[in-house]
Amino acid sequence: MYDTVLFDLDGTLTDPGIGITNSVIYSLAKLGIAVEDRSVLYKFIGPPLHQSFMDFYGFNREKAEAAVAYYREYYREKGIFENKVYEGIVDLLECLRREGKILLIATSKPELFARQIAEHFGLAEYFDIIAGSDFEGVRDTKGKVIAYALEQCRNRTRSAVMVGDRFHDIEGAKENNMDSIGVLFGYGTKEELEQAGADHIAECPKDIAIWTGRR
Repeated sequence: MYDTVLFDLDGTLTDPGIGITNSVIYSLAKLGIAVEDRSVLYKFIGPPLHQSFMDFYGFNREKAEAAVAYYREYYREKGIFENKVYEGIVDLLECLRREGKILLIATSKPELFARQIAEHFGLAEYFDIIAGSDFEGVRDTKGKVIAYALEQCRNRTRSAVMVGDRFHDIEGAKENNMDSIGVLFGYGTKEELEQAGADHIAECPKDIAIWTGRR
């Protein structure tokens, strides 16, 4: 049984598909790149943005930074709330709270945006810690964000598990010597999560309650 549960945000607690892809479309348009099929941009959901622009469009670091700046022009004004909470998540969080779990958000999204989203959609009240990346690029990997989130708990945590929908979540958990739960209702595939080494696979939020120690 785990006393602490860390959650990814995008693709795990909320479905940000429209907001993130609209922001990427806006950014790429600023750089002269047109996107005809929104679905090809779903791979941007979850990983750090700089790395995604470099991996998927071959940008160097400087151009990736420009792309991220354009992305945030749209995102901070509109994209941030083009989002919705997955069905069953609130029930799950209420269940885990009743069981006395310590709940954390650990997201590659900038912490400022993560807090705004959690507050806007009524999720903030369930979490002890909301941790994200920073604008300076210090917490630029999922492993670093998870480590930062756990540091905020100090000595309160004995056994923790990371819940997320992409391989970055699973690998970040391994870097911090934690178990992980991969979810299939987000933007990752079962194959991706299993290859990354997820300890458990959840098809729906109720499965997360089972794997985190509910009896």
